[in-house]
Amino acid sequence: MKKNDSKMGQIDFILFATIMILVAIGVVMVYSASSYYAAFKFNDPEYFLKKQLMWAVVGSIFMVVAIKIDYHIIKKYTGIIMLITMALLLIVLAFPAVNGAKRWIPLGFANIQPSEIAKYTVVLFMAKSLERKGEKVKEFFKGICPYLLVSGFYAGLVLLGSNLSIAAVIMIVTVIILFAVGAKISHLFAIGSSLVAAVGALTILEPYRLARLMNFRDPFADSQGKGYQLVQSLLALGSGGVTGAGIGQSRQKCLYIPEPHTDFIFAIIGEELGLIGCAFIMLLFVIFVWRGIKTAVTSKDMYGTILGIGITSVIAIQAVINIAVVTGSMPVTGVPLPFISYGGSALLFNMVAMGVLLNLSRQTANKS
Repeated sequence: MKKNDSKMGQIDFILFATIMILVAIGVVMVYSASSYYAAFKFNDPEYFLKKQLMWAVVGSIFMVVAIKIDYHIIKKYTGIIMLITMALLLIVLAFPAVNGAKRWIPLGFANIQPSEIAKYTVVLFMAKSLERKGEKVKEFFKGICPYLLVSGFYAGLVLLGSNLSIAAVIMIVTVIILFAVGAKISHLFAIGSSLVAAVGALTILEPYRLARLMNFRDPFADSQGKGYQLVQSLLALGSGGVTGAGIGQSRQKCLYIPEPHTDFIFAIIGEELGLIGCAFIMLLFVIFVWRGIKTAVTSKDMYGTILGIGITSVIAIQAVINIAVVTGSMPVTGVPLPFISYGGSALLFNMVAMGVLLNLSRQTANKS
């Protein structure tokens, strides 16, 4: 099924504007959060700004291209994308670990993180397959197990690189999609319970994960050791108050929070922009989810509906987990804040996915 670009409707402007505002905030806050660290380590306060801005521009270009290409075309290449993703997840294991995890493939000019592709690959597979599944999705072995096996396979490959957080995101998104297409609640409850048990077991069996869990209960008990990062995050959020100290005025970014421009950038936002800034960003994510779900449910076909729900869920789950971690609501884990945390490959693949979602918004059922 192909459509001429001229026959499509207009994109969802609210969704588009929300995405671009988040990306713009990300570029500004990456610069603010990283300037001191970059000056100390690379003798260039703008080191991370230049990279993030470059990827934001490249990502925007890819997003515009994706907006103009009929999302149905992706269906033809789903199998190839799955094979490429699998190969990349295996290739990454051949490279040395960074901070105890094998997550990046160095390309010289940039690093690629295959797990960022895996999240969307699973969504593409489920959208293509579930479109044909129909009422069979209510059956456990024929309807649910195949998707658990495929998603579990990719999550397992991600887990081999010591990335439990993204593996969990993949499985959570899988359950959300299955729920959206009509799988039985009893089946999903059993799956959810099993996933919680699996995550618990993987946490207990890995000493550093267990240490994170124990320190989450009372990070101040070891404020200079295992609980250090969370304690510094809470201090940053607390010192920001309602209005914040102002852009660039964070103290915790001055080598107190390790690499403050990455997973804990929300803490710097809280310190510099205060409760108002944090609430605004959370509001933007709420608007994104609202428009993403609206786009999905008004799609002309089941493929578009599942694709929209999956893409929206990937961003939403990551945002919830990241903010929960930074605010001390759940144990520390390595999930970046979408569009805002520093990371070239994450921003690029998220922007491509946004292009697909925006293209879907051009072809909703209430448009000609």
